[in-house]
Amino acid sequence: MGGLTDTAAMTTHRRHFALLLASAALFAGTCLNAFAADVLVTTREGIVRGTESAGLTTFKGLRYAAAPVGERRWQPPQPLVPWIGTRDAGDFGLACMQKPGLSQESGAGDPGPMGEDCLTLNIWTPNSSPSAKLPVMVWIHGGALVFGSGRVPGYDGGPLAKRGAVVVTLNYRMGPLGFFAHPAIAAKPGSPVNFGLLDQIAALKWVQRNVAAFGGDPDNVTIFGQSAGAESVLALYASPLAKGLFAKGIAQSAYGLPSHTRAKARAVAGRIASAVGLKGEAATAAQLRAVPAEAIAALNEKDQTLAPSFIVGDAALPQPILATFQRGAEHALPLVIGNTSDDGSIAVAFGVDPARLVQKMGASRIALRTLYPADIDDARLGRETVRDVLFTTFARRLAYLHSTRAPTWRYFFSYAPTRTGATEFGVPHGGEIAFTMGTVDLCQCFAAPTDQDRAVSARATQWWFDFAKSGTPVPADAQAWPRDTRRDAVVLEIGDAPQVRRAFMQARLNAFTATLNVAGALSGR
Repeated sequence: MGGLTDTAAMTTHRRHFALLLASAALFAGTCLNAFAADVLVTTREGIVRGTESAGLTTFKGLRYAAAPVGERRWQPPQPLVPWIGTRDAGDFGLACMQKPGLSQESGAGDPGPMGEDCLTLNIWTPNSSPSAKLPVMVWIHGGALVFGSGRVPGYDGGPLAKRGAVVVTLNYRMGPLGFFAHPAIAAKPGSPVNFGLLDQIAALKWVQRNVAAFGGDPDNVTIFGQSAGAESVLALYASPLAKGLFAKGIAQSAYGLPSHTRAKARAVAGRIASAVGLKGEAATAAQLRAVPAEAIAALNEKDQTLAPSFIVGDAALPQPILATFQRGAEHALPLVIGNTSDDGSIAVAFGVDPARLVQKMGASRIALRTLYPADIDDARLGRETVRDVLFTTFARRLAYLHSTRAPTWRYFFSYAPTRTGATEFGVPHGGEIAFTMGTVDLCQCFAAPTDQDRAVSARATQWWFDFAKSGTPVPADAQAWPRDTRRDAVVLEIGDAPQVRRAFMQARLNAFTATLNVAGALSGR
């Protein structure tokens, strides 16, 4: 009798447990729906489905132009064909073609699967109501115009979106598929050659058409990027085709390397054609477009690449960036520009020994040493000289020129993460991205961020967001980060604590601005 009673009790308990499990599953499903739900947005081209989670809605892999394949290879980006029904935007699109592994080897992160059909963008928004009118921040990734993508974890738009911005990251054609001047493709003077820059312009046009549907204000778009992304920001300031597509910009570690002439780009294109088995500059457009994209993207010899610069002489970039700023012909929009304390690390990444560069300078080496502390060795001297000639001086020159056209701020990022992420020389090229985008816990770029790391990131991210929102990085206190002007050279050093620095590196920056011999020796141009 007792055994029967125990069995009956166990059966009852099992039923109760099953009911509890069912209730828990129902509750969990309700909670999951509360934290992750589909959101539909109607764009000019059609309806897209995003995912809402933890207060943000994301849309990944949204096409902003037709696939640049077949006859559309080496053509300006073509308009999308509107669709019927709903397109899912739950997964990132393909990264544009690049040499496999190059992004990871360079420390820029995994770009994801690659393909030629890659003209997509991604959106993070805290409010997809068309009436929200939130500031829009469009990130343009770096990578010497030959590698990278908008899906790298360190470029996650979530942290900035949580502050109140609609954040957009994008892909654009790179390498020979993005910048190409073969005579079979670009025979006429002024014909398109900067296809990757035209992609960026097409993405900004898409933003103008559609971002209001995601809660953004098309009249308040900030473009920002690092390295080749910063160079892209400046190219867009200089491009007549980008007029009216953005309201302000942030250029992080833009470099002072000159753009290429069409003649040089044509010669490189001929060598590329030969490298894939065609008759150099005599190859036809049909033959070139028949070559597998993988074969073209894999080319990386020095005489087969234009990295990391644009080509001068088409509608997207009629004149060199610096020349345009010198003429005062760039778009008169607010600008933040600066660099890191070890941007010279880029030389090592490209296989150049900065110490050897110094040693090869001969008599100029003595003059160079007078601009730096006496106790540094050739390794540090070379590294800092590369940084200052290619980055710090260029930022100062651009700021000096632009400050008469529009409000301009300059920074120098020297904060080294507490545990890892810095070199013995300082913050390496790209080392500030996780701090300015707020992704120190997402980027997978250094181990175990500390509270101090997060505090510096919170401060920097707020400056970037405030600039996007209001047009000034310090709306409550202008003296916390004064403008950089021709009369008052001011830098905000972003270190353990922010510090306003006047006449920062003035002697050496003046010398490098006035003397081109050192720049020529270091850039090899």
